[in-house]
Amino acid sequence: MKVAALQMSSGPEVEANLAQADALLEEARARGAQLAALPENFAFMSLRDEDKRARAEEEGSGPVQAFLAASARRLKLWIVGGTVPLRAGGDGRVAAASLVFDADGQRVARYDKIHLFDVDIPGRSESYRESAHVAPGTRTVLVDTPPGRLGLSVCYDVRFPELYRRLSAGGAQLLVVPSAFTAPTGRAHWETLLRSRAIENLCYVIAPAQSGFHPGGRETYGDTMVVDFWGRILQRVPRGRGCAVAEIDLARQSQVRASFPALAHRVLTEGTSPP
Repeated sequence: MKVAALQMSSGPEVEANLAQADALLEEARARGAQLAALPENFAFMSLRDEDKRARAEEEGSGPVQAFLAASARRLKLWIVGGTVPLRAGGDGRVAAASLVFDADGQRVARYDKIHLFDVDIPGRSESYRESAHVAPGTRTVLVDTPPGRLGLSVCYDVRFPELYRRLSAGGAQLLVVPSAFTAPTGRAHWETLLRSRAIENLCYVIAPAQSGFHPGGRETYGDTMVVDFWGRILQRVPRGRGCAVAEIDLARQSQVRASFPALAHRVLTEGTSPP
């Protein structure tokens, strides 16, 4: 089985972004992928964070969800739809929802981003308050796909290893991390974090990313990659638009997990002993 991680440079025009995504999905399918993952905010990188509220779709309807369903059905391809802003509640905030569609175009999973990016970038004037316009999710999500059992996450989640421990405890064989990492944090931590999540959970990691400069002045890091369960980078797209396609070998993963049973050696303790 092959999987693909797609790298985009999205802007505020939904139609242009969907055309870009369509070309990459077709490339992924032509190269033999059975599952392809789009980056965070693939359909809409807004000029202002608050623009997400106006662009939000109702769950189950809207042009972005219709595009994902139709593309999956037409290409006979499982698609992880990065994130789609969905209306989330009475305060006007949206959910950053990662949606999974099967090869028949049916939505089979939804994960709402749990950890929101409320930070000031050290040493720079960049500041982000994602929670001002995005409501956090509250539950982990796993879905069985042709390449394997897939654990869902989004971008800033990757800094919280306890989330991935829950996913691996639930049987995850693959982890997906659609992202729009800032350039400074990407240079410092992106590869290290992805390889760490792969190694400590003996899981494949599929990490599609945004890359380049976007309207509003934001620069994203890129470096889309697929990492194997031993922390080896199988394929990557450093910059620009592109498609990283890699083979998933669940039999080999199972052998390594059996011979190096780190997951079975986990010991959870409660409290802290006094000095």
